[in-house]
Amino acid sequence: MLIVLCAHFIVAIFAPLFFSRWGRAAFYALAAVPAASFAWLLAQYGSVYSDSASNPTLDLAWVPSLGLNLTFRMDELSWLMSLLVLGVGALVLAYCARYFRSADAGLGGFGAQLLAFAGAMFGLVTADNLILLYVFWELTTVLSYLLIGYAGTRIAARRAGLQALIVTTFGGLAMLVGLIMVGESAGTYSISGVLAKAPALVAAAGVPGTVVDVGVALILVGAVTKSALLPFHFWLPGAMAAPTPVSAYLHAAAMVKAGIYLVARLAPGFSGTEYWQVVITVLGLATMLLGGWRALRQHDLKLILAYGTVSQLGFIMTVVGLGSREAALAGMAMVLGHGLFKATLFLVVGIIDHQSGTRDIRELSGVFRSAPALGVVALIGAASMAGLPPLAGFVAKESVFAAFEANARYGPSGYLLGVAVLAVMVLGSILTFAYSARFMWGGFARKPSGTGVVEATAFKPVGWLFLGAPALLSALTVAYGLIPQAVDTWIAPYSAQFPADGPHGLHLALWHGVTLPLVLSAVVVVGGALLFLLRGSFETLQDRLPPGLDFERGYRQSVVGLDLVAIWVTGRTQRGSLFFYLSVILATAIASIGAVLVVTGPSWTTQKYFLDPGSPFQVFAGLAIVVGAVAAARANKRFMAVLMVSVTGYGLALIFALQGAPDLALTQMLVETIVLVAFVLALRSLPSGLRERGAGEHRVVRMVLGTAFGAVMVLVAVVAMGSRIATPVSLELPKLAYEGGGGINVVNVTLVDIRAWDTFGEISVLAIAATGVASLIFVRGRGQRLARAETVATGSIGRLGGADLFSGPAVELARRFAVVPATNPWLVAGRTLAPERRSIIIEVVTRLVFHSIIVLSIYLLLAGHNGTGGGFAGGLVAGLALTIRYLAGGRFELAEASRLSAGTMLGLGLAAAALSGMAPLFFGGQVFQSAIFAFDLPVFGHVKFVTSTIFDIGVYLVVVGLVMDVLRSLGSEIDQHEEDGLGALTLIEDDEPLEVGR
Repeated sequence: MLIVLCAHFIVAIFAPLFFSRWGRAAFYALAAVPAASFAWLLAQYGSVYSDSASNPTLDLAWVPSLGLNLTFRMDELSWLMSLLVLGVGALVLAYCARYFRSADAGLGGFGAQLLAFAGAMFGLVTADNLILLYVFWELTTVLSYLLIGYAGTRIAARRAGLQALIVTTFGGLAMLVGLIMVGESAGTYSISGVLAKAPALVAAAGVPGTVVDVGVALILVGAVTKSALLPFHFWLPGAMAAPTPVSAYLHAAAMVKAGIYLVARLAPGFSGTEYWQVVITVLGLATMLLGGWRALRQHDLKLILAYGTVSQLGFIMTVVGLGSREAALAGMAMVLGHGLFKATLFLVVGIIDHQSGTRDIRELSGVFRSAPALGVVALIGAASMAGLPPLAGFVAKESVFAAFEANARYGPSGYLLGVAVLAVMVLGSILTFAYSARFMWGGFARKPSGTGVVEATAFKPVGWLFLGAPALLSALTVAYGLIPQAVDTWIAPYSAQFPADGPHGLHLALWHGVTLPLVLSAVVVVGGALLFLLRGSFETLQDRLPPGLDFERGYRQSVVGLDLVAIWVTGRTQRGSLFFYLSVILATAIASIGAVLVVTGPSWTTQKYFLDPGSPFQVFAGLAIVVGAVAAARANKRFMAVLMVSVTGYGLALIFALQGAPDLALTQMLVETIVLVAFVLALRSLPSGLRERGAGEHRVVRMVLGTAFGAVMVLVAVVAMGSRIATPVSLELPKLAYEGGGGINVVNVTLVDIRAWDTFGEISVLAIAATGVASLIFVRGRGQRLARAETVATGSIGRLGGADLFSGPAVELARRFAVVPATNPWLVAGRTLAPERRSIIIEVVTRLVFHSIIVLSIYLLLAGHNGTGGGFAGGLVAGLALTIRYLAGGRFELAEASRLSAGTMLGLGLAAAALSGMAPLFFGGQVFQSAIFAFDLPVFGHVKFVTSTIFDIGVYLVVVGLVMDVLRSLGSEIDQHEEDGLGALTLIEDDEPLEVGR
């Protein structure tokens, strides 16, 4: 199972590379992943359905202290759902190879997201841990948002994706609270463990509204939102803005089935809780009727199927949640049948739209004659949806009617209520038959007009590669209907977990004899046919009736109301006054911390820590910090203010060094240097002087707040350092670092091993910050490379307004006869700078120290496990080396210094860190677990290598990428802006100067 999951996500990472090489044919390569996984799934049939009580299970430690494990379990229900997830997923991906054009933008990202979605759904249905299930649940939410909004230039697609994200995320958060309540009540987060304890939990609940009842109700909120039941049904029709393959997979066979799966998974243990039947039955039946009613008003083939999906999700949810053996069998039979015929019909709609350019049934005519094979495939799917024999839909619907007949006769709800529910389901099925007929008539029939017959729609021939996926699904629909005993065998072990309503049991079969379900099926056919034939009168009736509650409008009004509240709050808090913001922050900090100090005064006044007597030099460092802070506050030039702020940072680094923390001192010094460079680069775009700060009416308030905050912080430091009451945990860190992490440097081992999760989060934040900086500055493509240095004329970069500030015979001669040498010297771009921009001293120093600094950075990287250094410090040192080259040779020199872009460097760093964390799982270890290898080499002698060094290399690359992004954004890009405004850039083409204008 882990290999299946990893294969989906790893191939998804490299999907854009496949598309860049193979175009749309790369979809076939992606389809091979779920196809191979489907073959593996079939091979697991014997172990899943063996007589032994144990199912294939994978259990990896995640957060053992909280009882959270990466636990996956393949039982009968997971196996059934995986059939849809992997099988339909493979067919939809193959279908995409013909649906899209190679020229379509963003196919690499789309294919990656669709494949990752298949992996997330597989993880969801096999997860045997409540929190792990929630992780995959939300992952499908995010990926569905991206897939629905694939057409990013269309506002309808973006709005639909955001609507689906908000609604399903709301349900997911409610579900998370419910999962925690149920997991804590059961004392375990294992799903199988929770279900084993469910009878005792339900029996102990006693009165309504207990923790278990409320927790299960909150879980149902998540299921209802995900499966688009009332009142959250509106997001599913809106999501039809997605490409049709997305609709066929997410909204027919995968994502919306997640809610059904969750109910089916919990029903054996919790269908008897207080709110279960009320929520599922009422909302399910209401959704079934509303979806069918709305489907009969649509003129877009896709919307007919969308509202039909809403209707049938309500139908399936009602059956699956009933909690009887017959209903469980019928419900899962309907899940499989619906996945087959609805995916078929969505793919058919995609072909119609692709070949004719429209989905409007008022414009389509004669498509069946133009594409008879497509018409037959659609007819099979629509007939199965309508419940006609001998197809899967008929077998499943007959079993549903039989299950509710048994529930009415023998169930605990009572005969009258059972009959009423069965009657509503028959009425909903009549609507289903009617909109199935409307779909076939609207998409394929020749339609009459006032003067005769509407002209046949122009329709391109459909190739078998295009038609293959829906044709195979329709064939499976027929096979299911003709041989339902196989499906019955698959579902029976799951349904056996429920108590039986009737004495005779229920089995899937094409022919049960003349029974009440068969009579009801006949009623559905007759009623649905009449409703379709009277569609004109019915549409008139629908138009005359009031629209009723519009839940989508309520959603929009809620969003607008939230926006208005946000605007009101923002207008009163975000006032554009820095004084106001700082006053609120500092006053709150002073009041809250001061109150704590006052209340707890007697407990800390006896012990205070002021000064380390063994290090008197820290007094001088402290004075330097104070002087720097005061000078920064008094400076009237921006550069001087920044420089004085840096003095405080370097003073702090000195204190770290004096207190015996060389790693912290080194890192602080390097960070301060990089920040100083970034500030200086940014200051070029700002006026040199600070605004005159007069006395003002708030001068006294500012002084009081500043002094009080500083005093409170000093007092907190004094109290905190003198109030230790327990043995420090840090005393055990050296031993833990050496024995567990294989290193002597406690700081570095802690960062890359003991708390690797935290560090991974921090480098992710660094990557996000770098992207944010670049996004604020770049107006061109961030990944666009500069021209090569050899294409730039000598001395053409940085001329001030084109004027020659330095003149003379030598300069004139150099400029007149400047050529690009055949072999570029080192510091290749230095010559591109105008003479007035160059500094020979800096260039010479750069040539002398650059390589040494790079070697030093690599030394710090590799030595950090046992000595001062590490990936962070090494990356900063390498960044400083790049900074020196930029300062010496300009923006073209920076481009020559690294042929990899900053984004690529960041991505490689994150990938290295992530892979170092995941690799131990393949060897039976835990995430980010380190391994220690000791060996002897001929030259180097005894070597001890710790795998966390790979993680440290990832940190190194991320930091280098961050510095590159800062230099490109605040350095090269601002240089480019200035040059665009000052003059022309001279490029060399075929040894002749080529002037490029502003």
